[in-house]
Amino acid sequence: MKKLQGAHQRKPITPDLLMTPSDQGDVDLDVDFAADRGNWTGKLDFLLSCIGYCVGLGNVWRFPYRAYTNGGGAFLVPYFLMLAICGIPLFFLELSLGQFSSLGPLAVWKISPLFKGAGAAMLLIVGLVAIYYNMIIAYVLFYLFASLTSNLPWEHCGNWWNTDLCLEHRGSKDGNGALPLNLTSTVSPSEEYWSRYVLHIQGSQGIGSPGEIRWNLCLCLLLAWVIVFLCILKGVKSSGKVVYFTATFPYLILLMLLVRGVTLPGAWKGIQFYLTPQFHHLLSSKVWIEAALQIFYSLGVGFGGLLTFASYNTFHQNIYRDTFIVTLGNAITSILAGFAIFSVLGYMSQELGVPVDQVAKAGPGLAFVVYPQAMTMLPLSPFWSFLFFFMLLTLGLDSQFAFLETIVTAVTDEFPYYLRPKKAVFSGLICVAMYLMGLVLTTDGGMYWLVLLDDYSASFGLMVVVITTCLAVTRVYGIQRFCRDIHMMLGFKPGLYFRACWLFLSPATLLALLVYSIVKYQPSEYGSYRFPAWAELLGILMGLLSCLMIPAGMLVAVLREEGSLWERLQQASRPAMDWGPSLEENRTGMYVATLAGSQSPKPLMVHMRKYGGITSFENTAIEVDREIAEEEESMM
Repeated sequence: MKKLQGAHQRKPITPDLLMTPSDQGDVDLDVDFAADRGNWTGKLDFLLSCIGYCVGLGNVWRFPYRAYTNGGGAFLVPYFLMLAICGIPLFFLELSLGQFSSLGPLAVWKISPLFKGAGAAMLLIVGLVAIYYNMIIAYVLFYLFASLTSNLPWEHCGNWWNTDLCLEHRGSKDGNGALPLNLTSTVSPSEEYWSRYVLHIQGSQGIGSPGEIRWNLCLCLLLAWVIVFLCILKGVKSSGKVVYFTATFPYLILLMLLVRGVTLPGAWKGIQFYLTPQFHHLLSSKVWIEAALQIFYSLGVGFGGLLTFASYNTFHQNIYRDTFIVTLGNAITSILAGFAIFSVLGYMSQELGVPVDQVAKAGPGLAFVVYPQAMTMLPLSPFWSFLFFFMLLTLGLDSQFAFLETIVTAVTDEFPYYLRPKKAVFSGLICVAMYLMGLVLTTDGGMYWLVLLDDYSASFGLMVVVITTCLAVTRVYGIQRFCRDIHMMLGFKPGLYFRACWLFLSPATLLALLVYSIVKYQPSEYGSYRFPAWAELLGILMGLLSCLMIPAGMLVAVLREEGSLWERLQQASRPAMDWGPSLEENRTGMYVATLAGSQSPKPLMVHMRKYGGITSFENTAIEVDREIAEEEESMM
């Protein structure tokens, strides 16, 4: 093969397989490969990590409530339809990006440096979520330790934290059956235990005066961060083994709670309330939006966890199969959790003599008030309470592993030579920093800050990030290139279903969610407390900050290029020179790795289509391109 003329020119660089990296000016390209990044020790490590990441607290305390308030069994129709349109395609897209490049959420934007701000936004979002998510785990630890008694502390009134409104509802029966209760005029012991003892929220005047630090919560939060750090100490090699327990044991506990729940008197009343289809709800746009939101948040798309986990896969891992296993498994788990929750709520409503809708709640109210109260009505209540909170602990830890691994991986991939050899130390520093930032959540008014973070940190900003990612990959990088990359990795190209969803259906659905969230915006509240205007503004700015990182990243990328504005945009939007598979044996076709005939130990990847004509291109890749182009033309 002859050397091409003008190979030493910077623009365009026309690579030749006989040229050495130094011939092409590799000093300026900065594509040295760092030490071994590491991989999962087995395929099951990845699969269980994804299951643990997706199956989290929301499956237990959010899906059942959303289902019964949006048509019961009829809610499953829009739920599975949105799973097919939005959930599965976006899940597969994020896994494909991570596995093909073996890069984290920041470095993966070598695919199109113009959109690197989306990676930074993703990092900000997952960082904010990790801070308050571990506080929820701290609450779970608090209740877990409180369950290690012969009598649950929230079973009776008469404690120092109880008020005159406290009423032990379990004793409100006469010989003829349950007496109807006016629950609005009384407070259960479990509710006062949560608000007045655990949170001590009466010590705060509002979000502006958080009060004193609750040292018991402070220690629980410290323990939560220590557990997380020890589990991610060696990256995916350690967390990948922990998930063998944390991702599977919750299913055993859920099964035990389900069996116990359905055998209780009144259980069928709760299950009927949960699943009775009300098909007229399907005519409401709100139901379809709620289904899409549940899919969007429960699968964890856009947080970077899926991309990070996939980046540690081997190049030919069958993520297509894994996508369907995880997404469908997540949906089935949510439905089963609804049976376990509402069977107990049905028993509780019968014992109290009130309708199910008066005891059904979502979020922390279900986990820390309603379900603990139901546990006090069962024989061996401390045992069942311990099992329930241990299940919540394992569900929460899996997701928290993913959040921290996403942050650590993203930064170490940006500075591999400095941070990768000291990854354990860096992980520890991240945990310490987030623990210190989370101390405000352990104060008397910490719940107000937690609600603010929960409402705004991953709301419209996350949707903007996912929309940007979808459009950047399919429209800017190109659906043909992306499908060819998947063909190189998995041996087949995505079908019409995936391409139609990536190009049209998924972005349109996310855009509808974004518009709906803005139009139906409601100020944050916690119980009867309404947040002040400055707190609302702070929350909105928190959400906008992640959105603003995208144009800020574009500005930085454009300023780094040369030429006119249009030329700079073109250069910044094209794949970086070192974009492609990380291992040499996987760099084929348009991805040239260690150049033939080179004696240089430095490997170099050159994206042929960006830097001058194609000098070497596999016939297979050309055929895939041609077939995809023909199918797209017919589809259009």
